[in-house]
Amino acid sequence: IIGKAKNYGWPAICDCVDYSGAKVSPFKSLPGMEQALLYWTPSIAPSGMTVYYGDKFPAWNGDLIVGALVLQHVRRVDLENGQVKGQEVFAEGPLKARIRDVRTSPDGYIYVTTDETNGKVLRLEPKP
Repeated sequence: IIGKAKNYGWPAICDCVDYSGAKVSPFKSLPGMEQALLYWTPSIAPSGMTVYYGDKFPAWNGDLIVGALVLQHVRRVDLENGQVKGQEVFAEGPLKARIRDVRTSPDGYIYVTTDETNGKVLRLEPKP
């Protein structure tokens, strides 16, 4: 969740590790910089996100749906009053593809695109 005129400090404040294995920054906080609401270490390489509103997954209204390039999955970030209450990976194994983007359609389904030479557009549906 991005706030207007806020400085989230990346990479000056982060719990990040470079590809070489070195820490990106020794600081986890600095004056005038906001803490991130959520981050992943190691990175999942988030690659598309939507705030879900629809009737196909009603319990997820207002939650973030995030695609992951590196871990090849889609996850839900449960938000309540602007705070992260939990996360769940709900589409992974069968996808076997890097997720490039995530969108909610007007009919309430979640669509993802894959990052491949022969990329796909997939519709995610609730379990029966």
